[in-house]
Amino acid sequence: MTNSEILAQFGPREAMEYDVVVVGGGPGGLATAIRLKQLALEKGTDLSVVVLEKGSEPGAHILSGAVVDPIALTELFPDWKALGAPLGQPVTGDDVLFLSESGTLRMPQFLIPESLHNAGNYVISLGNLVRWLGQQAEALGVEIFPGFAAAEVLYNEDDSVKGVATGNLGIGKDGEPTDNFQLGMELHAKYTIFAEGSRGHLGKTLIAKYKLDAGKDPQTYAIGIKELWEVDPSRAQPGHVVHSLGWPMNSKTYGGGFLYHLEGNKVTLGFITGLEYSNPWLSPFEEMQRWKTHPAIRKHLEGGKRIGYGARSITCGGLNSLPKTVFPGGALVGCEAGFLNFSRIKGSHTAIKTGMLAAEAAYAAVTSGRQHDALDAYPQAFEISWLSAELQASRNTKQWMKKGLYLSSLMNGIELWLLPKLGFKAPPWNIHSTVPDHAMLKPASSCPRIIYPKPDGKLTFDKLSSVFISNTNHEENQPAHLTLKNNSVPVNTNLAMYAGPESRYCPAGVYEYVKNPDDTDRLQINAQNCVHCKTCDIKDPTQNIVWVTPEGGGGPNYSGM
Repeated sequence: MTNSEILAQFGPREAMEYDVVVVGGGPGGLATAIRLKQLALEKGTDLSVVVLEKGSEPGAHILSGAVVDPIALTELFPDWKALGAPLGQPVTGDDVLFLSESGTLRMPQFLIPESLHNAGNYVISLGNLVRWLGQQAEALGVEIFPGFAAAEVLYNEDDSVKGVATGNLGIGKDGEPTDNFQLGMELHAKYTIFAEGSRGHLGKTLIAKYKLDAGKDPQTYAIGIKELWEVDPSRAQPGHVVHSLGWPMNSKTYGGGFLYHLEGNKVTLGFITGLEYSNPWLSPFEEMQRWKTHPAIRKHLEGGKRIGYGARSITCGGLNSLPKTVFPGGALVGCEAGFLNFSRIKGSHTAIKTGMLAAEAAYAAVTSGRQHDALDAYPQAFEISWLSAELQASRNTKQWMKKGLYLSSLMNGIELWLLPKLGFKAPPWNIHSTVPDHAMLKPASSCPRIIYPKPDGKLTFDKLSSVFISNTNHEENQPAHLTLKNNSVPVNTNLAMYAGPESRYCPAGVYEYVKNPDDTDRLQINAQNCVHCKTCDIKDPTQNIVWVTPEGGGGPNYSGM
């Protein structure tokens, strides 16, 4: 049954009214909700705010490195230390490494750009910080609905956003309601703030509907593959931060690694691959496994045990790709819009700051009797904020990286190291890109095939054992949330021309080509493995794969990530 047919038979849906609905319980969404309630408390007004979070709890789907700049958190909670925020490990030192297959070149400290210096920052679990933010939000009176996925944007007759509807529960694989069926509910608001993170399902539809990206560069993405390790105490260096460039990527493909020492003999590490890569034989997951075998990385991990795994897309186009962030009835904040500062490999402080700015605009609008119009005060406040200045300085970073390792290293060195020393706050030029990531793949026949070594089960691993420790789970008797616009495209185009790249760019073993009894090929989608990274929605060369929301509460349940 279609959703319209379900509504005709079982509707109408129950509706709840709020002043502000926030979609997404990450740092941006929770900062929005917290700031709204702080303003209401300061000014003695009443404001109803709800946060919808598709994960089983705030933080369950959160994945980041993470080294966090506390600047925005300090604005949100000046007393965050006294309140017990989980920022316990200050950064104690930075290394930037250029790797060859067996060699290491360590960048002298005086040549490291300011953007990669982390004095005053903290190595943390972002999931733990988000759980703490959820507690602060609830203490202020914010309603949080975990396990509820916002599946549909609702519109008023004038085409302004009215709110969202959550997905139906208890729909079987055949699309028919089961005995456990529950109709979704509607949440109406004067303003709806979207904070779904990178490549948000609803945010994508809003950008298209309102043409928010008109005149902008195509958004560009990367995928981050992350692991959490418990290491030998003799190898622990709490607060030590390592970034690497070079091997295992070739000079034409962007990729880089990070390795951060947490407290408690934990190391968080990962590899970021730019999704503009052109060779369809490349596997970001396998590149991450290869990277760990380099002597400069291996030495941190030997004798340790891997205890966590995850993957997530990263929105990294910067200001040149930033869409308009407001539209009638709502706004985009954080990585939903693309506020991450890729030159710093940081997006948490930008998400918190944009959430606060959106909240201040929404509070002023609601308390003055407005609703369902554009919150223009939000982008205006961003333009004069410290965040805008920070992002101006790095607006070309990812665009240069699309031009290969050597040119990007030179030009980013000029823009991020030399120009600031000469007194420039931002580069006096703009670099634009015009080709979206999905259009960058070349035919498999024109690219060298990459043969990856088998995992050893100690330092390197396969996808399925990795997914297992991500605690990923989906109710199996539900329609696949990884949908195809055209069922014939995977075999006729993706397999025939690109050798089935979805089996490699997916970091969770969701996609595999199998043989039918008549020896023809078909694409099998193992949706229960999905870690919600959104890479397939971004990189599919024909844009035939569309990620939609599964039942709320499904997906990974990250711990300590």
